[in-house]
Amino acid sequence: MRGLWAVLRGHVIVVSALLGCAAWIAPAWAQSSRPVTLVVPFAAGGPTDTLARILSERIAAELHTTVVVENVAGASGSIAGARVARATPDGTTITIGHWGTHVLNGAIFKLPYDVLADFEPVATIAMGTQLIVGRKSLEANNLKEMIAWLKANPGKATAGTAGAGTGAHVAGVFFKEKTGTDFQFVPYRGAGPAMIDLVAGQIDIMFDQASNSIQQYKNGAIKAFAVTSPTRLASAPDVPTVDEAGLPGLYISYWHGIWAPKNTPKDVVAKLNAAIVAVLADPAVKARFAELGQEIPPVDQQTPAALAAFQKAETEKWWPIVKAADIKPE
Repeated sequence: MRGLWAVLRGHVIVVSALLGCAAWIAPAWAQSSRPVTLVVPFAAGGPTDTLARILSERIAAELHTTVVVENVAGASGSIAGARVARATPDGTTITIGHWGTHVLNGAIFKLPYDVLADFEPVATIAMGTQLIVGRKSLEANNLKEMIAWLKANPGKATAGTAGAGTGAHVAGVFFKEKTGTDFQFVPYRGAGPAMIDLVAGQIDIMFDQASNSIQQYKNGAIKAFAVTSPTRLASAPDVPTVDEAGLPGLYISYWHGIWAPKNTPKDVVAKLNAAIVAVLADPAVKARFAELGQEIPPVDQQTPAALAAFQKAETEKWWPIVKAADIKPE
């Protein structure tokens, strides 16, 4: 009998030791997990890609793993959306998205996923705006002159977009309606390629994310006519607001967030969120975002719950407007 108890006691000690090791190993595994793929729904070099690459290396350091940026362009970001919605919900695949990919796409496209129900919000990372910009050789030098030029050349001007139904496209549609102008949309696989053609003078105008346009404007490669915000950008204080430029109320907030596939465990989402929040608190990241016309939201707005609530509110605001405007995929 004593022999049996000795054996059982030995097993208990071994099991306890193993459990102790597991308790010690688990946090290390959580911190040193498999590589994370950060899916960008547009081409490399565009504004969303730029934000992703600023964040990825620092997020990797926080998680003690590798973060791989993967560009999955096409269909206004919906190809990437489907890719992430179908991914294994274990935290190894996440996506960066924005007002266009995670709000507008749901009102414009027949998607194989639900923009609200098929993702787990992780964190709101940036609040941005748009700039109304034009090629350097455009005859107009301010927004009123640009509108007059468009009216004098109906149907002839070209506006680059990151694809049908994207924020640039929707903003252009509302601009047309508000100003009574008419021009052609030219869709690209992302705002980066569209900006290349604007700088080259191949297209005339863009309603572009400030993060994509600021540097080209500062370099003198394009003209900036207005910012779609009630306040001027700190990174481009000489560019007037739409109110000041003569087109009051044309406000477009181009916010960005991070999402994981639906059913990603809450503790995994919490770890991802904690890493992102830590990165956003980095003064170097704040400075870089500010240079791109991006404002990092307060910490209480960086939570998964805050992103979920904000995305829902934006959906309720914009879906009726987009559908009333009868915006269709091109």
